[in-house]
Amino acid sequence: MIRSDAFRGKRYAVLGLARSGLATVRSLVASGADVTAWDARDEARAQVAGEVTFADPMAIELSGFDGLVLSPGVPLNSHPIANKARDANVPIIGDIELFALARASLPPHRVIGITGTNGKSTTTALLHHMMQTAGLPSLMGGNIGLPILSQQPLPEGGVYVLELSSYQIDLTHSLDCDVALLTNITPDHLDRYDSFLDYAASKERLFHMQHADKLSVIAVDDDPCRMIASRIHHRLRRVSAKDIKDQSRWPSLQGPHNAQNVACAIAACEALGIDAETIEHGLATYPGLAHRMERIGEVAGVLYVNDSKATNPTSTAPALDAYPAIRWLLGGLAKGDDLDACLPHLGNVRAAYAFGEDGGQLAAILRGKVEVSEYPTLRDAALAAAGAASAGETVLLSPACASFDEFRDFEHRGDSFREIVAALRDRGT
Repeated sequence: MIRSDAFRGKRYAVLGLARSGLATVRSLVASGADVTAWDARDEARAQVAGEVTFADPMAIELSGFDGLVLSPGVPLNSHPIANKARDANVPIIGDIELFALARASLPPHRVIGITGTNGKSTTTALLHHMMQTAGLPSLMGGNIGLPILSQQPLPEGGVYVLELSSYQIDLTHSLDCDVALLTNITPDHLDRYDSFLDYAASKERLFHMQHADKLSVIAVDDDPCRMIASRIHHRLRRVSAKDIKDQSRWPSLQGPHNAQNVACAIAACEALGIDAETIEHGLATYPGLAHRMERIGEVAGVLYVNDSKATNPTSTAPALDAYPAIRWLLGGLAKGDDLDACLPHLGNVRAAYAFGEDGGQLAAILRGKVEVSEYPTLRDAALAAAGAASAGETVLLSPACASFDEFRDFEHRGDSFREIVAALRDRGT
């Protein structure tokens, strides 16, 4: 794990002991910090029993703590802990800010920070793969993979590749990325922000944390990103999906959304001095990302694709554009009241199967535009689609919704879909 003398002798309160919170506690304790931690779940607290003092930050005096470390899942706009910490003049931070504070203790390295509404996971995984292809030691963390504080520090010359959600950026104040990258901005997470402008401003903060000699890479395919690019006054490289003319050489990077991801990744690699031949090899050998247009396999001539990572309509649209005869599984917790980004691609949809808490709302939007039916769960919808599908068609899980009505997260949802398909394969259906 990452340890740092920057934390020795300091006092931190940690709220939330899921993956990042648990890694935070262990890193702080190993660094010699005094930690008070809380999670309402007994099993979560049991993981660090004997290592910390247990107390709910809402029930204790916060004055005197050097920081309140929140899980990104704690909503700053509505949870009372935020105002309590501000009243006590205690910084509200996350594990990425702790990583930023620990950087001076680490061997010389570089950091690539990737944010955006869509594409950031693919771009992060792609860049991690390209670093390794180039022979550079690298770690992937942040909003993807293992928490960064739980991983062993890189040797000198290493590259930390961090996917950063808006929630994580909100809790970060000093992360000076060598390359900060923005893929796109579309409406998302509006339950956590007063407006779309506030959400976009959260993304923009990643660039304000950079020093003037560091590089910003911004894909300027949408108006919010163009506006942010216009306000960057240090080194800036504008890229676009239109920069990529031929994707045929890269099997796992098809579609216009991946053209944008590739343009961003190439710019970051070039900034780090990686040559064109090595970049090309990295793109050609990238295996793809789990839960993002992931081909699970075929059963009786029907292709099953897991795109559970598509948690909003804009993210789902490229998947609908990628296959000619789709039985579309969508549903969960809707992030808005429309499917506008998906509607131009309904010509590829043979039928839609809406499920979950907001399945009825989604079905109402689609009714009259495409054949649609409603189901209480993903399993019910998937089995109905499988039963109706013919050889040559694709059963596509691309929910356009959050997963938290039925699942822990989008990975849990995608894994459940894999299990459903595996059972169909075993039955020979």
